[in-house]
Amino acid sequence: MTSSPDDINIGYDVPAAIGDNIADIQTPALIIDLDAFERNVARMKDHADAMGVRLRPHAKTHKSADVALYQIGNGGAVGICCQKISEAEALVRGGVTDVLVANEVAGPKKIDRLARLAKSARVSVCVDNPAVVATLSEAAVLLGVTLDVLVEIDCGARRCGVLPGAPAVELAKAVAAAPNLAFAGIQAYHGSAQHIYDPVDRRAAIDKAIGMARETAELLRDAGLDPKIITGAGTGTHDLEGASGVYNEIQPGSYIFMDADYARVRSTEGNGTVGGFEHALFVLTSIMSKPASGRAICDAGLKAHSIDSGLPTVFERPDLKFVSASDEHGTIEDPQDTLKLNDRLRLVPGHCDPTCNLYDWYVCVRNGRVEALWPVTARGKLY
Repeated sequence: MTSSPDDINIGYDVPAAIGDNIADIQTPALIIDLDAFERNVARMKDHADAMGVRLRPHAKTHKSADVALYQIGNGGAVGICCQKISEAEALVRGGVTDVLVANEVAGPKKIDRLARLAKSARVSVCVDNPAVVATLSEAAVLLGVTLDVLVEIDCGARRCGVLPGAPAVELAKAVAAAPNLAFAGIQAYHGSAQHIYDPVDRRAAIDKAIGMARETAELLRDAGLDPKIITGAGTGTHDLEGASGVYNEIQPGSYIFMDADYARVRSTEGNGTVGGFEHALFVLTSIMSKPASGRAICDAGLKAHSIDSGLPTVFERPDLKFVSASDEHGTIEDPQDTLKLNDRLRLVPGHCDPTCNLYDWYVCVRNGRVEALWPVTARGKLY
């Protein structure tokens, strides 16, 4: 695993040094349990291999070139997904050579950057509008590159995407006819289904998505357009799309880390978490105040973790409950008064993706010590 230089000025740039004991890490810090992380990567590789589908993990979860390269080198990934051009640019600079921007890109400056990136890596992108097809083609011709393009269909999320079926076929025809664009297939991702907790309801939502993808693929083939790639799925539903016989590529992201909300998504077998993945990402926090009996204050507040999917949980401490957050403080119920000043806790963030975007570094730990420091390469890359 790669690490940052040893001469980094600890305390100004990073919260720890390689070789430090966990007790020496300055808090709040974003830490990765490397053993759990590696087990999660191996599990998803095994799932994809067993289903006979390609694995293209989503880097919007981690925004890290180090993590992406580990997923490719050790986890069987054929490449990665990004959501934004700036994410893709940062990760290509970090050594990633195959990127799907699994999102719509509009605006001439962004499309120009996308085409320029195709000079350094294999780049694919999604479309749901014929006007974008024309602009993509113009940029690709001007720069002498070819862009792979996937038609995104709205398969239930009611977000981006052209309607499945005939409208998708018409858009694919426009892509296939455009100079320097190659029609590559279908993007069919049902984002909101990932967090449907009940497995029966989740399967029902994905069955509809699979039906839309199947119908669209059949109509494309009838029109002489081969959708070589049918891609989508996330951590919560990867097993359903992967086993469908329709999708040949999956895009899970959060499986490497898991978070408090994904812990509530039950597996299709009804027992345990989806895929058997485990918590590997934590906000390490310290108790900074013990102002009253039954209450402790930690140094991880709103600026340390995202709470859009709920408050964090306290890892392996069912006796403690994180109950509120302000900018710099977190309040923890401690009914048995077990906590004291400077005690360390691992918080499982409610939503890992936006939490990772708050930090510059992952502090990677194993056997109680810091083994590596990975920069959050694409932190703040929003455009």
